[in-house]
Amino acid sequence: MNHYADIYLTLEEGRQSRIDRIEVTGNTSTKDYVITRELRIDTGEEYSQQKIVNLPRRLNKLRYFDPVPVPQFYIDSQNNGVLLVNIKERNTNNFDGIIGYVPPAKDNESGYVTGLVNVTLRNIFGTGRAAAVRWQKLTRESQELELKYLEPWLFGYPFNLNADLFQRIQDTTYVQRRLGGALEFLATEDISASAFVSTEEIIPTERTIPVFTVYNSSSLTTGLGLKIDLRDDPIAPTGGFLFETVYSFSRKKINGPAEYITPGLETDPNLQRITVGFGAFYEIFVRNVIAVSVNGKELTGPFFEQSDLWRFGGTRTVRGYREEQFLASRIAWANLEYRLMLTQRSYAFVFFDAGYYFLDAVPENGVAKLEDYIFGYGLGITVETAIGLLGVSFALAQGDSFSEGKIHFGIINEF
Repeated sequence: MNHYADIYLTLEEGRQSRIDRIEVTGNTSTKDYVITRELRIDTGEEYSQQKIVNLPRRLNKLRYFDPVPVPQFYIDSQNNGVLLVNIKERNTNNFDGIIGYVPPAKDNESGYVTGLVNVTLRNIFGTGRAAAVRWQKLTRESQELELKYLEPWLFGYPFNLNADLFQRIQDTTYVQRRLGGALEFLATEDISASAFVSTEEIIPTERTIPVFTVYNSSSLTTGLGLKIDLRDDPIAPTGGFLFETVYSFSRKKINGPAEYITPGLETDPNLQRITVGFGAFYEIFVRNVIAVSVNGKELTGPFFEQSDLWRFGGTRTVRGYREEQFLASRIAWANLEYRLMLTQRSYAFVFFDAGYYFLDAVPENGVAKLEDYIFGYGLGITVETAIGLLGVSFALAQGDSFSEGKIHFGIINEF
């Protein structure tokens, strides 16, 4: 015998739930307001599941936490809607350093210290502020020093204030000093625009026997930038894309040396710089990710000096070549990586890099035209450690034998 039963279900629409309170758990050093302001949720706002699902991506962009789970929502005993955000903090201070000693090549020479020191402090005192110091000495006479500072959400508004100081001593040629600042408007959680200004001085090194190297000059640079970041995670993305572009205009003034300022030389040249970068990430199947990036930089003006040009080659552009091996007024490069995710933020990868650089000839200065296409390929691994993201790769440039391969090693800067 068959038995049947009829079930009648009646749904009655009740009141729309609202987010009356936000609770944060798991944070031991980060202030609650640093987290809640990134959510961009107002108290009393209507509950939206789609918006809640997108909240982890906003918090992951801070790079202070392990991957954040989707927040929970519940109604408490007082009938208030509570959004519960649970996070787990990660190390936000990075130290990357290597010091070496190069012994004298001749009896009448002395040895010298070379190396790199890179210290990054993010989320200082749990407030979201950040500072970084980088010192690098490549050769006996060449070294760089860079200081950076970030003040987030200026006066509680969605504006980030950045300041930086840079000095480069280029062997026995010149000293370059730059001081700049930028104001970034956080239009949405994914889109930001910035305006910046900087001053720069180029001071030629004094020599016993006068020889022209670069002009003594000063410049004022202003510019605008746009950034669209739709990556699901800024540290090890598996989906989304990143687009960045910057335009700058420099008014340069040549102050001397007077004996090298030839008739007809433009002593107040205008320089323009345009940079464009695009990166896309796609998970073809579980834990297997394709990462593609395309970048370009263009410098235009009546003439260029060594200190104006782009430096090309190495870890951040085309691997397999020495750091900043080439100088050019126009550069472009593309990177293709196949990544196998070992954990949520650690992965092994193989890569192929391709690049192009160009510098027009300046016969009066004895500068020949430079133009070439370069390629690099290899493999590597990026591992999340207690001191930050550690990256190691082995790369071969076009035409290199295995013994000529280069190892790129260091903590990935997350400032």
